[in-house]
Amino acid sequence: MSMKQELVPEGHSVVKRLQSELVQLMMSPTPGLSAFPTDEYDLKNWSAMIVGPEGTPYESLKFKLSLQFPDAYPYVAPKVKFVTPMWHPNVDMSGNICLDILKDQWSAVYNVQTILLSLQALLEEPNNNSPLNAVAAELWDKDMEEYKRRLASRYEEPVDDDHN
Repeated sequence: MSMKQELVPEGHSVVKRLQSELVQLMMSPTPGLSAFPTDEYDLKNWSAMIVGPEGTPYESLKFKLSLQFPDAYPYVAPKVKFVTPMWHPNVDMSGNICLDILKDQWSAVYNVQTILLSLQALLEEPNNNSPLNAVAAELWDKDMEEYKRRLASRYEEPVDDDHN
């Protein structure tokens, strides 16, 4: 077995890791966060839901996300996107997210719960030094009422067709 094969296990270990994460999420759920595979036969595509943190413009709003896990997970970050239309300095209009742990700061110790907690924290404290949505970043700093209006105009309650 070559060194590379040892570092990046075969696809079945991705499934084992995701099964383990699913069990962990179900056994000790975190309030305001949920995530499940979208199809029982394909553990590499998940749907997640996060609830906006109290005291933020996102308070009590539900946001649906998609997570796609590569064959090299957990050594490579999953692709995570907002499915629910989002207005946020670090999220573009297509739902793409600018978050360091999903890019260059990814580590194999992170898991689905870590990702969702990090996204919830990002809703509370955007990184306005690295915005994907410059208008949102400027309004967050200068005009919170207009920021909230823009968020309200984009927001759509997600249809929770997967799980609660």
